[in-house]
Amino acid sequence: MQEWSRQEIEETVKGKKSALLYLYTPMCGTCQMAGKMLAVAAELLPHREIGKADLNYMPEIAEQWGVESVPCLIIFKEGNVYEKLYAFRSVPYLLEKIRNS
Repeated sequence: MQEWSRQEIEETVKGKKSALLYLYTPMCGTCQMAGKMLAVAAELLPHREIGKADLNYMPEIAEQWGVESVPCLIIFKEGNVYEKLYAFRSVPYLLEKIRNS
């Protein structure tokens, strides 16, 4: 799971791609745990495009997509927001959500 730049995020959305964007802040303990769970899910689903972005450096993203808190996983389907997850719960839960999107 790589850190995405603002440009990479825009290209994903404008290119009508299906992808996942993990939004976090480094000082958030819940974000650290969620990031580890998502990293495991990413290893198990190597064909899925998954990026991450530190909201401290891109606050406009939170405003643009109505992000209420972190951690947040935005699931894009064909360039549109399909779902936003705030409660990651477990790796199996994440895998199910990602596979069904």
